Amino acid sequence: MERLNPDKLHVEFTTGVTPTEPIIGRKYTLTHSDITAELFLTIGLEYDYDKTTKMRDEVLAEWKMFNDEVILYAYVYVDGRFGPMTSAIRDAVFRRELPLALEAIRYGDNEFFFAHPELDNAPIWVHFDSSYAYYNKVEKWGTPEDYK
Repeated sequence: MERLNPDKLHVEFTTGVTPTEPIIGRKYTLTHSDITAELFLTIGLEYDYDKTTKMRDEVLAEWKMFNDEVILYAYVYVDGRFGPMTSAIRDAVFRRELPLALEAIRYGDNEFFFAHPELDNAPIWVHFDSSYAYYNKVEKWGTPEDYK
């Protein structure tokens, strides 16, 4: 896994969120540039679909309540229109790059975690969305503390 280069992470807060609030409903849209290796993190009340591309290689995440517990629920689009061979490749790439993406979210929203230190121990659940059962999974990926 490549380590996060903070100089290549650009963070934007949209209307309705501050560096520390809200918790539930706080959404992350993480995109990147293949050319510059820059990461772009938008933190808002809605996902920033204007920043996504046809490749659908973004990571989306949201703070939610699940079974009376606060969780960070992330979503990646493994396939849909791409086909099974491409799904295998995309699944592998997402799995390889997801630790960097989670580190970028944790680092980019550092003030939020400083204000709510208990959330560093919240579980992270990742939905690998696929039309193929083999790739369509929801998995636990540790806690934000693991990506500090």
